[in-house]
Amino acid sequence: MKPSLSLTFRAQAYNNAWANHRLLSACAKLDAAELAAPRTGFFPSLIATLNHILIIDWFYVDALEGGWLGPKAFADPVPCPKLADLRTAQATVDRRLISHCEALDDDALATEVRVNRDTRVQVERRDRLLLHLFQHQIHHRGQAHAMLSGTGVTPPQLDEFYAAEEAPLRAAEFAELGFTEARIWNGIWSRS
Repeated sequence: MKPSLSLTFRAQAYNNAWANHRLLSACAKLDAAELAAPRTGFFPSLIATLNHILIIDWFYVDALEGGWLGPKAFADPVPCPKLADLRTAQATVDRRLISHCEALDDDALATEVRVNRDTRVQVERRDRLLLHLFQHQIHHRGQAHAMLSGTGVTPPQLDEFYAAEEAPLRAAEFAELGFTEARIWNGIWSRS
């Protein structure tokens, strides 16, 4: 087996889960008042921003799986006001996204996804929808990262995940998450 586009999406899904894990682990060092404190960003607080990331994952992962959740995902703008609940919900949807991406081959990336927009149905290619979802999550994690820098907690590194110098930290976090490089890269390429 040789590297493929579907393998890249699989790696991105794992990277997404890892970045969420790192960010939420750092945020867990804050108390509820600090998480809800007003901050500069598109959303008014860390907890609101982190919940938005979760909601959008629910919305798009459901559509990728063939579901019809649609705008119901947005019914509560902060469905998880407690960070512990948010961490559990985020990890669950991250696993769903990983499972979806692991099942893809290059042909499946060109298939259509139907997204329930309530008053209309958006039809999008799977690869384009995944690219949008990953970009959205990176964008809002960046906002949360900036908000975190205004607290006493040092924001975690959220890039260079597969860089060689990250290997010791990566190994510990992968063990915590149950990830392996062999699984991410499907035995094709490893930098461990």
